[in-house]
Amino acid sequence: MEEEELEKAVHAYLRKKGFKLSDLALQDQNRLSASSHNDLVLTRLENDPVRYHDGYSKLRSWAYSSLDLYKHELLRVLYPVFIHCFMDLVAEGHMQEARTFFHTFREDHELMHLRDLQKLEGILSPSHLEEMELARTLRQSKVKIKLCEYSYDLLLQYLQKTQSIAMLGIINEHINFEVSAGKPSSIADDADVVALVGSSQDEAKQINQKEVRWGLLEDSIEERLERALSDSEKADVESKEVDPEDNKKRSTDGGKQGASIKKLKKDKLVGVTGKNVRSETSMVSMAPRVKPELPLPVMSIEDEQAILEDLRNRVQLSSLALPSVSFYTFINTHNGLNCSSISNDGSLVAGGFSDSSVKVWDMSKIGQAGKTTTVQGEDGSAQEHMLNSDEGKRQYTLFQGHSGPVYSTTFSPFGDFLLSSSSDCTIRLWCTKLNSNLVCYKGHNYPVWDVQFSPVGHYFASCSHDRTARIWSMERIKPLRIMAGHLSDVDCVQWHVNCNYIATGSSDKTVRLWDVQTGECVRIFIGHRSMVLSLAMSPDGRYMASGDEDGTIMMWDLSSGRCVSPLMGHSSCVWTLAFSCEGTLLASGSADCTVKLWDVTSGTKALKMENKASSGSRLRLLKALPTKSTPVSTLRFSRRNLLFAAGALQKS
Repeated sequence: MEEEELEKAVHAYLRKKGFKLSDLALQDQNRLSASSHNDLVLTRLENDPVRYHDGYSKLRSWAYSSLDLYKHELLRVLYPVFIHCFMDLVAEGHMQEARTFFHTFREDHELMHLRDLQKLEGILSPSHLEEMELARTLRQSKVKIKLCEYSYDLLLQYLQKTQSIAMLGIINEHINFEVSAGKPSSIADDADVVALVGSSQDEAKQINQKEVRWGLLEDSIEERLERALSDSEKADVESKEVDPEDNKKRSTDGGKQGASIKKLKKDKLVGVTGKNVRSETSMVSMAPRVKPELPLPVMSIEDEQAILEDLRNRVQLSSLALPSVSFYTFINTHNGLNCSSISNDGSLVAGGFSDSSVKVWDMSKIGQAGKTTTVQGEDGSAQEHMLNSDEGKRQYTLFQGHSGPVYSTTFSPFGDFLLSSSSDCTIRLWCTKLNSNLVCYKGHNYPVWDVQFSPVGHYFASCSHDRTARIWSMERIKPLRIMAGHLSDVDCVQWHVNCNYIATGSSDKTVRLWDVQTGECVRIFIGHRSMVLSLAMSPDGRYMASGDEDGTIMMWDLSSGRCVSPLMGHSSCVWTLAFSCEGTLLASGSADCTVKLWDVTSGTKALKMENKASSGSRLRLLKALPTKSTPVSTLRFSRRNLLFAAGALQKS
């Protein structure tokens, strides 16, 4: 204090005596001296690794002590600050301090970001930051965080008050805040407020502006059903206008008794199910019609009649009328079952195993005496197997040809073909009628995680560890299209109902929608916090559901690319998803040994009323169906709306 008083006295004396230039020169000298001193202190602080630990620790304590109303929003800032503090310490060469910092605060983020933390833990030197793709991507991109206006003001006030240079630098360089007016979002909305992606948000927004024609194909089976029902109703009205005495005479005629009974059944069918089917397909019938971009196979008259018969006998499902569930349990698999699939009518069940085999069970033959058949392998060799491998036990047909574990199986729409994919980088086509391997498709460079037939058959899509998805046709051994763009493994693939698009889910925590004709990505869906394991498309083609490793399910609007509603309910991986045929229900199967049924209409009504997707438009959990000890690996609705499920029994 004495130095300051002395300086003031000197300045006052110089001004009193009229030495203004001397006074100004003295002031400049004092400013330069103070500036050099501050620069020295700042340089010392910038090289001090403790600043990251202290700055983050104080920010963390402040966030956790905030008001509950805003706490969950402010906590979103911690994870990106944490990983960039760690990587900055590594980049500056403070390896020991970086390890200490990482292990001190790691536990805060393990629940939501365990997989990323496991990868980042392998960074042992500054050179690893450039060699590891995840670290390089994180350092080059920005995080988008959504905050309400008041939460954002609180954060700014804290940063201005503490003047933590390290925290200010990280937040300015690596975080973009999306500030919204009004109340803070709910905790349940956290699923899509933080996005860590390799591509910039601007790129995703640019891609999501492309047009997506999400409607159904022209002259679809549903349209034909509508016309058939309309004709049936007209015929019913005309029959009522005929003289009832004539009807009575015709019905008592012995030669036409069978026809009369048949017509009565038909009238009953139209009367009971006609309105139901019409209301079931109302959501579908309102969907716009689009032209196919791929040449579609010609469907036989028998297949069309079979589909129409199934549609006529379809059970209407709603929140008040839940589906019947038929569950197939694999036993004695000895942890060797990797995947399973069920044919559309539930008559065939396939399993892919770690010993490279594929086994198919015919439900109609279970319980019959075992018999031996011959399966013709791809190389022409004859292989013997038992439909009933052990007398009195379940019977199956054994398909052998892969040279590595089988990770995916899928039946064609009518069950006459089966596809399987394997770690041997190949996809094989099997004929379930001939019990033989028809084709081996080669193209992927690494294990093929998933393969799916298109809704019309003939075409199929695959995805792999090589970060690509590919589209194939049955008669060509090379892929028709290769979709590349994901930053990590592509774990699951699903066709759009009009066959013009496929969706892919990846370990990079994003879902992408691809145009099958151009091979271009037309949507990037950002919001998952772990690898995406399952996908499903709604029957009208407008919505898509995706499930991830953390147990979160997200419902997306394909036209806008926005999340309609996140679903929180499962406690483990969501392995499979399926929409009911009329699109009113969503079924989810998980490693937590439950099947959950969700009311889709409660989440989509608000969107159709052109209201913005808010926390109010949330899907409602209708029912949870627990198994005794069987993780659910496969779900499928039949065309008649019976829900099939499958999984392998786990011994406790």
